[in-house]
Amino acid sequence: MYRTHTCGELRIEHIGQTVTLSGWVQKSRDLGGMTFVDLRDRYGITQLAFNEVENADLTAQARKLGREFVIQVTGEVIERASKNKNIPTGEVELKVTGLTLLNASKLPPFTIEDETDGGDELRMQYRYLDIRRNPVLQKLTLRNKVALETRKYLDAQGFMDVETPVLIKSTPEGARDFVVPSRMNEGQFYALPQSPQTFKQLLMVSGIDRYYQIVKCFRDEDLRADRQPEFTQIDCEMSFVEQEDILNTFEGLVKHLFKTVRGVEFEGEFPRMTYEQAMETYGSDKPDIRFGMEFVDLSGIAKGKGFPVFDNAETILTINAKDCSEYTRKQLDALTDWVKRPQIGATGLIYVKFNSDGTIKSSVDKFFSEADLAEWGKLAGAEKGDLLLVLCGGTDKVRKQMNELRLHMGNELGLRNPNVFKPLWVLDFPLLEWDENAQRYFAMHHPFTSPKKEDFHLITTNPGKIRANAYDLAMNGVELGGGSIRIHDRELQSQMFDLLGFTKEEAQNQFGFLMNAFEYGAPPHGGLAFGLDRLVATMGGSDSIRDYIAFPKNNSGRDVMIDAPSPINPDQLKELGISIG
Repeated sequence: MYRTHTCGELRIEHIGQTVTLSGWVQKSRDLGGMTFVDLRDRYGITQLAFNEVENADLTAQARKLGREFVIQVTGEVIERASKNKNIPTGEVELKVTGLTLLNASKLPPFTIEDETDGGDELRMQYRYLDIRRNPVLQKLTLRNKVALETRKYLDAQGFMDVETPVLIKSTPEGARDFVVPSRMNEGQFYALPQSPQTFKQLLMVSGIDRYYQIVKCFRDEDLRADRQPEFTQIDCEMSFVEQEDILNTFEGLVKHLFKTVRGVEFEGEFPRMTYEQAMETYGSDKPDIRFGMEFVDLSGIAKGKGFPVFDNAETILTINAKDCSEYTRKQLDALTDWVKRPQIGATGLIYVKFNSDGTIKSSVDKFFSEADLAEWGKLAGAEKGDLLLVLCGGTDKVRKQMNELRLHMGNELGLRNPNVFKPLWVLDFPLLEWDENAQRYFAMHHPFTSPKKEDFHLITTNPGKIRANAYDLAMNGVELGGGSIRIHDRELQSQMFDLLGFTKEEAQNQFGFLMNAFEYGAPPHGGLAFGLDRLVATMGGSDSIRDYIAFPKNNSGRDVMIDAPSPINPDQLKELGISIG
């Protein structure tokens, strides 16, 4: 056999035993009469000891070993003279009596250690080497634990794991589809699923009652740190439930995962907030509530004082940065430059310092008296030592800008501790969004989301005011997942398609299979999907999901390791009936 133990397994109680290990050479140290080699596998590191006096040939072999050589060793477990308390195996070492080279290795393009000298692109090109590093391996291990505990919890709750198709029909709503040409049906295409949405609803019609799947989904969209063209969802659906049933079930899942995987326990129920409250208070539908700095609207008291910037603005918002009145002019100028960047788009930033000596100093003293500024401070809860930061403009735009500034200040002041977790349910999203360019409504979530019952009457009178029976779970400024109670009535689903501008023929062509199914006793149902990648990255305290995916794409959507996407052989294109000009 190649090994009797792993490289992370040996302890004091193994002293005196003869064992066999296999793994990769992490590093070696030649100290003259003694040569030490660190042998690594997925489970840990064991120090190997070669004594030149006792076995010169074996020690000579050891000295020829390079980094990442794959070897097998046999020897006796002995106590280390110089113990290493930083690793679990640090009290013992292996006195080697036999060495077999299983495979040599070229010199790796970067050091395979916790702190590497490899840049992102280089590490992605050699991802199979990058995964050998502990930081990446630990992230993938965390992902594995989350997936395992998810299955345990959902199985205990009566959910059934059902696979849904990967080759499906392209739909016009949502993000762009990845399409797959059909050789047997020339000129026709499959799409890769953005979500198993319609299939899991059909499973509810089928009587499955509780479904889940840890499933790959695909969206052809612009990439960011928290997005990949292919991603994984914990996808769930339940029959005969209302919103409260779903929130309780999946709040339970999140509590279970954090307790079993991270050792973190949440006290009481997760707080809840409506979409409207979230936008008014934080300018975001996924607010980070680990810290304060809630928005305060100064519009009612700051307008009409002869300051044109305010008088012409739809909304004036401020946040209170506690204990920041000592910010220097240089720091304030840097904040102003930050909000004026194209990504934020503000035209400027106004500040008010509530100095520790009781004086008030602002960048708009010319237009506002100290009494005016004191009134702002009172409304914003400012005390001596605090700093108000003010933005103004159109309501939606200034909320987004202030949200970015708030998060930036949270980072600057160290208020966004990655090891503190604050969940929040956001409820009652708008059902529809109006698109000025297309001059029609789009579904904020998807076309199968049910309106709240109390808003049904607005379908024919004021559809823009309809609230969705939808919910998202946010944590630390990240949307972990969301869902809704679904439409299960054909007539209501047809009305929804009408609102979205579908003709009867288009609706039947795209979604006739679902509406037909609703005529065969569809139960009330709803569900939720968590982004597994985002969930695991949040649990790991990271902003980027890439290191929690074994083989991710880069920011251009490329897999630089296998060089994909890539051109297709002309013969394959011809067989598919596709011509590229």
